[in-house]
Amino acid sequence: LASQDLAKKYSDKLECCENEVEKIIEEIRCKAIERGTGNENYKTTGIATIEIFLPPRLRKERKNLLETRLHISGQELRSKIAETFGFQENYIKIVINKKQLQLGKTLEEQGVTHNVKAMVLELKQSEEDVRKNFQVEEEEQNEAELKEKRIQRTKRGLEILAERAEMVVDPESMPYLDIANQTGRSIRIPPSERKALMLAMGYHEKGRAFLKRKEYGIALPCLLDADKYFCECCRELLDTVDNYAVLQLDIVWCYFRLEQLECLDDAEKKLNLAQKCFKNCYGENHQRLVHIKGNCGKEKVLFLRLYLLQGIRNYHSGNGEEAREYLNKARQLFKELYIDPSKVHNLLQLGFTAQEARLGLRACEGNVDHAAAHITNRREELAQIRKEEKEKKRRRLENINSLKGMGYSTHAAKQALHQASGNLDEALKILLSNPHMWWLNDLDPETNNHRESPSQEHIDQLVYMGFDAVAADTALRVFRGNVQLAAQTLAHNGGSLPPDLQLAAEDSSPTPSTSPSDSAGSASTDEDMETEAVNEILEDIPEHEEDYLDSTLEDEEIIIAEYLSYVENIKSATK
Repeated sequence: LASQDLAKKYSDKLECCENEVEKIIEEIRCKAIERGTGNENYKTTGIATIEIFLPPRLRKERKNLLETRLHISGQELRSKIAETFGFQENYIKIVINKKQLQLGKTLEEQGVTHNVKAMVLELKQSEEDVRKNFQVEEEEQNEAELKEKRIQRTKRGLEILAERAEMVVDPESMPYLDIANQTGRSIRIPPSERKALMLAMGYHEKGRAFLKRKEYGIALPCLLDADKYFCECCRELLDTVDNYAVLQLDIVWCYFRLEQLECLDDAEKKLNLAQKCFKNCYGENHQRLVHIKGNCGKEKVLFLRLYLLQGIRNYHSGNGEEAREYLNKARQLFKELYIDPSKVHNLLQLGFTAQEARLGLRACEGNVDHAAAHITNRREELAQIRKEEKEKKRRRLENINSLKGMGYSTHAAKQALHQASGNLDEALKILLSNPHMWWLNDLDPETNNHRESPSQEHIDQLVYMGFDAVAADTALRVFRGNVQLAAQTLAHNGGSLPPDLQLAAEDSSPTPSTSPSDSAGSASTDEDMETEAVNEILEDIPEHEEDYLDSTLEDEEIIIAEYLSYVENIKSATK
């Protein structure tokens, strides 16, 4: 009787069929009982329930529940899901608590709990249950394997590029990743965070490339990996760059485009985080951004997407009024950012690209003449900055090679130049005053393989200079036969080595070397694979530094209209 009363009350208020409302109320009641029973079962048996959200082609009306114990591994859970729902195990990824499920750890170790939600991402878009043509099936399987290989190549390529940044390489012959500020100049990042930030930005760029190609199933793992590496950076760094905020938008956008709206329960946190990061980075009312760039027209694209996603989230959370407010904000920004195609055409006739035209027109509020001047000035500024940065890298490489020519390791040279702010003379003074830097920080493969005993000729040279034969032998062992460094260090320390270098000498005994022929067979193949992986990354890194601000807004226009119609329908039904 109570449910009938509720059904009558809400059917009158919503002007809906009483029987339909009663069915919905009964469904809610049954779900509550089902959840309560599951909670009691978990307490008594330890068997947890996981709610599985399947890809769109397999989604059912009812919930997809899976019971399991939490001490099993991620591998076992993936196998169980594949077997239960008819997937091929190697071609699905599981996302729980916004992170990819790690196969080698238990569910408990990864924070998986009772009643948690799991999203299944299918890497292989197959329909094997309805396909009988073996050739088609084989092609589909090959496609899935290629996608998985692409993800693995992406990971390896980014790691190689990040490692090169820690080495000393000529950017003309061996490209590597570098980090620049909003003006295009390289910035110094603490070594402890540099690699993590490079990997984060690299995964983000790769994910964005997949988003552009609408390959959302591959984009999401890349974006989640980017989020993981960004979280290894300090909070202060994340508050000074807009990359982290843009990543939050891209992840939520990917959830939405995958039609995995269940994941939008995390969207409020991500979107609030994005809004906070934008405020910290751009300043109140964008005054810091205007001070740096002179305008904020291009960045409005980010706020349009932020408001649109906030509107979508509120709509699916049942907050109609808030959804309408955000969607109207997005629509207003769309009107401001809309570009007359004829103006883009005019700029194309002047030799500019379509991307430059869109960015320039938005920066100059649609004025074609101002946009042309803006693009030209920006091209000249960037050309000058790139020239200066190239010269700076060339001088740094020369200074490092100068110090290496004196016998110092690459790592020691880099550290000394860093402390001396790039001044070669000051760096040399630092190295002479701190000879232990040569040994304790030497990570160079080209110096690490020289572990043979010092020659008698070198020992005699140091003895001739007045040093004790035992001290000379020890110093030459530490500095791997470098007479100049051994003499400088002995002279600087009154004829003996500092205690820390004496300890190091004990570990510098001769070790057998591996014949180059042992690995020659696979070296060429490995090098080719690494080159391929690096090239795939470089192809997807946009040439324009403001590529992330460029959008035709065609998708956004359609989605804004679509969700505003949904909100209006709710409003009409309520009336």
